[in-house]
Amino acid sequence: MTVTALFLGTDADWAKFSLALLSECTALPFDVALPRDTACTTADYIVMAGSRIIDDFTPYTRCKALLRLWAGVEDIVDNPTITFPICRMVGGGLDAGMVEWVTAHVLRHHVGMDVHLHGQDGVWRDTVTPPLAADRPITVLGLGALGAACGKALAGLGFPVTGWSRSPKNIEGIHCVQGDVTRALDGAQIVVTLLPRTAGTENILNTRTLGHLAKGAVVLNPGRGELINDDALLDALASGHISHATLDTFRQEPLPADHVFWGHPQITVTPHIASATRAEPAAKVIAENIARGEAGKPFLHQVDRTSGY
Repeated sequence: MTVTALFLGTDADWAKFSLALLSECTALPFDVALPRDTACTTADYIVMAGSRIIDDFTPYTRCKALLRLWAGVEDIVDNPTITFPICRMVGGGLDAGMVEWVTAHVLRHHVGMDVHLHGQDGVWRDTVTPPLAADRPITVLGLGALGAACGKALAGLGFPVTGWSRSPKNIEGIHCVQGDVTRALDGAQIVVTLLPRTAGTENILNTRTLGHLAKGAVVLNPGRGELINDDALLDALASGHISHATLDTFRQEPLPADHVFWGHPQITVTPHIASATRAEPAAKVIAENIARGEAGKPFLHQVDRTSGY
């Protein structure tokens, strides 16, 4: 039996993922073809990279599922022409990459690394000793696969970690809370935002909620640019209530060259590289979902259209 999977993405996307996808699909107990021609409307599955190539999925009447190679689905979840299940990428190297980015930047701010990196001027700055991790409370907003992995890694380093999520969670080493987000933000010295972009999470960090952080707190946003009200963040930085923000995601990407964030002395910009899908582990997830679909089993990581993720 031949199963057809249509790959939607740019030439660069195809170059990155094609070998791994083709290799994993040959290991399935049936043949899988991966055409790149969008005219292939008889596809049984659609494998979509980060670049949305088409908007009208009405012709794909045989499609059993759209399998995303990215974690985010906010650009497609409300598309009314997608009448089949949408599965987002969980794993695929995303969790490991995010843990590495988050722990690196948390430790950078925790030990005050910038003071010494930028202070190579002959001045012996030994008047301030950073607290131990146990005395540096951290809040992680979002306890999905990425947030839970980062929270557990930080807890493993000795930080007291509070995690906030919309639905109840029970994660070892993390104090999990729901409800009013300020319950999680009160007194936090570092906050990491790893929520999806939804109507309920947009501007979750604003003038009111930022005010609940400890004075001099640090904000890390590798989640989505829309999670932070930019004006509120700039005001909090100017007042000194927030000492620094390290931002990896933005409302407009690439971030315009004339944007105020570039060159701001209290902001570090990284170009949406906190975590990326790795071809080999992601191809295993895609192959598993195709196999599950053909066996009539539930798909992995299927998106809940009502929650948006």
